[in-house]
Amino acid sequence: MASSKIKKGDMVRVIAGTSKNSEGKVIAVDNKNHKVTVEGVHMIKKHVKPSMANQAGGIVEQEGPIDISNVMLLEDGKTTRVGFKMDGDKKVRYSKKTGNVIK
Repeated sequence: MASSKIKKGDMVRVIAGTSKNSEGKVIAVDNKNHKVTVEGVHMIKKHVKPSMANQAGGIVEQEGPIDISNVMLLEDGKTTRVGFKMDGDKKVRYSKKTGNVIK
């Protein structure tokens, strides 16, 4: 399976949809369904039954998944495309705008 260009912990900007232009840190990546969950972006309301962990239950607000094609990686506050190249014998991600290797 190919490596994902967006990883958990990356800072991204939403480039399409209702949350356009909002920024946040990637919480989770679902490579199988091509979705990412971004902190504080695309908030949805979920109805939760009472449980031992949450005695009251009720309506909980949480982040919803966004299609991975609708986010772009941020580098120094600017969006950039991501590419892959070989650094010695290691495959690394790099910024196509600046050419810098991404952590």
